[in-house]
Amino acid sequence: MRPTLFDFAGGDDALLRLARAHHARCLADPELSHPFSHAGQHPEHVERLAAYWAEVLGGPQSYSGSCGNQTDLVAMHAGNGDMSDLSRRFVECFVAAAGDAGLPDDQEFRSALRAYMEWAVQEFNGHPDDATTVPAGLTTPRWGWEGLRR
Repeated sequence: MRPTLFDFAGGDDALLRLARAHHARCLADPELSHPFSHAGQHPEHVERLAAYWAEVLGGPQSYSGSCGNQTDLVAMHAGNGDMSDLSRRFVECFVAAAGDAGLPDDQEFRSALRAYMEWAVQEFNGHPDDATTVPAGLTTPRWGWEGLRR
């Protein structure tokens, strides 16, 4: 049986390395740095991001069990207008951060990660005008080798 993307990546430690590397890349990007350096960011943002990605990629339900739900997370990212360029930059930072974090250099794995993040930025930027359009009851997505698991 094929391992989950979470297990293939190397588990919680690998996802924490990925979140740290991604955050560092976003802070270094002249356009992405502003949203990643504002004072309102949760003090455990990187750890929470790692827990979220771990859960999405087939790991334990740590994020949804203790940090929040998908509806609140999408709503938090709503109302920012057109984010097309920032989304592209975010994906590129994520893809590069996988290398920085020492995740497996396997083409199929890296393609699955990119596909997830391209899908995710569309989901998170799907409510550009305000948070009132975000549906209640959204569940944390699960992403596998073939894409979104329904």
